[in-house]
Amino acid sequence: MAGLARVALLAPLTALAPTPAAADGADCRLVDVDFLPADRPASPIRAPLQIVAWIEDASGTFVDTIYITHATGTYGLGNRPGRFDFNSGPMWPYGRRTTVFPVWAHRHGQSFLQVVFQDGRDNDLSHSVIQSSHEAHYCQPLRRGDSLWNIADAGSCATEAYTDKGRFSSQPSLYPPRADLVRMGQDDANVDVYNERNPFDAISQATPVMGAPTSFTWAVPPSLAAGDYVLHVETSREFDHNATYSATAFPAPTGISFAEWGEPYRGQPSIVYKVPFTIAATPTAATTASYAGYGDPTGADGAIRLPDATIALGVPGSGAERFALTAGGYRVRVTARPEPDFTPPAAPGAPELADVTSRSATITFTAPGDDGLAGKVRGYDVRIQVGDDITEANFAAATPVVTSLLPEAAGATQTLELDNLLFETEYVVAIRAYDDCRNVGPITMLRFTTAPRGAGEVDACFIATAAYGSALARDVDMLRHFRDMLLRKTVLGELAVEAYYTFGPAVSGVVGESDLLRETARGFLGPLVRAVGRYRP
Repeated sequence: MAGLARVALLAPLTALAPTPAAADGADCRLVDVDFLPADRPASPIRAPLQIVAWIEDASGTFVDTIYITHATGTYGLGNRPGRFDFNSGPMWPYGRRTTVFPVWAHRHGQSFLQVVFQDGRDNDLSHSVIQSSHEAHYCQPLRRGDSLWNIADAGSCATEAYTDKGRFSSQPSLYPPRADLVRMGQDDANVDVYNERNPFDAISQATPVMGAPTSFTWAVPPSLAAGDYVLHVETSREFDHNATYSATAFPAPTGISFAEWGEPYRGQPSIVYKVPFTIAATPTAATTASYAGYGDPTGADGAIRLPDATIALGVPGSGAERFALTAGGYRVRVTARPEPDFTPPAAPGAPELADVTSRSATITFTAPGDDGLAGKVRGYDVRIQVGDDITEANFAAATPVVTSLLPEAAGATQTLELDNLLFETEYVVAIRAYDDCRNVGPITMLRFTTAPRGAGEVDACFIATAAYGSALARDVDMLRHFRDMLLRKTVLGELAVEAYYTFGPAVSGVVGESDLLRETARGFLGPLVRAVGRYRP
């Protein structure tokens, strides 16, 4: 019933509406892909499974990318500032993960510019306070001992984060940049065109629920000839360690600042499943029960290594078993079929605001049908923006909401959850359904306002973080260590910390929203920072 939608705030994107598979939307050809993503309960971190799928013809010529999880397709996992071997952690914001889909990256035939930190110092996890802006998706980097680690590992940032969104360098990249940003005052002008340089956001999908059967449908372009093709599915998971690909074999980088933050993430490489299939005038089906091989552990090439003993077998969610074997005896199934479809879906009905906080909202609506009010739709296209109504004319320009909302039968109640919202802000949300042939229905719109920010919503060192713009700024980290090492070891120190926590959030909310007050706060904190820098326990 309920689906989770994460909001990529205020970044106007284009060309994301579903495209009909046939010119008249009445007679199309579809390719259905089914698999069962496996959870890895033994993993020390809830590392989501990253997935990309593409089609090649029988001669190995790349045809199209048909599915990609949003960490890479929308949020730029493969092309973020910072070195590729930075440690990782829950919702970690930095480090270009060039090992996530090396086979796909070397085969899709497109090239991008590599994103680096604005100051060009990609070995430095700390970043300039004047180049860090509000982060609407990723959490701040953490150490495993931090109290916020488990909260972030559950998928929610416990405090506001500020990150350096980077800039383009002259070096090439095989991965797209983020497509969810709107430039703020501290960002480089390149941020304005990140979304224009990302062609994969249009097909980006939320990470599937681990342990739940998953399927997606690709509408075959009218120009694609019938014949033999090969589906490739590449999967990747951080912290998928085994005896060969261990934290010892692939350790944390050394000789850099903040090297102790996060954990070494480089485990077993990407796993590739392949399914030859046929597109014809009648339905066809094909499956595979085994993996075809694995990608380069360093991401340097696109070759598929043949299966060997370095890849785990018999471990749920790990190595060769990132996709579980289904009751039908397959790990991936492909079905190609013609589909006559003359009727688009109806509009989602009776939208209501079920709940709202300062950072989130829950919306319910009545599911439409695949054909008007009959059947079940293939999916929903959800958009959000601040201010003006969302209409047919401006729907494509509104911010898309990446959602794992699972369609229910017509007439059922659907629940849409939005998070990472701004407090006391009036939002407009628009929802429309699409069917298997990507015919789209009418728009349903709802307007709501988030609640005021509550006391205590900003985390420890909030004033310093607001003043310096980043929880990772060197001065903020120095103040944290001073708090933990000295202040919390004395009665007066503990009272001072508690007073700071009591009054800090309200003050930080004002400080963080004013450049003048941030500069003034840094002036007041400067002597304390210098004194702390001279302190040695």
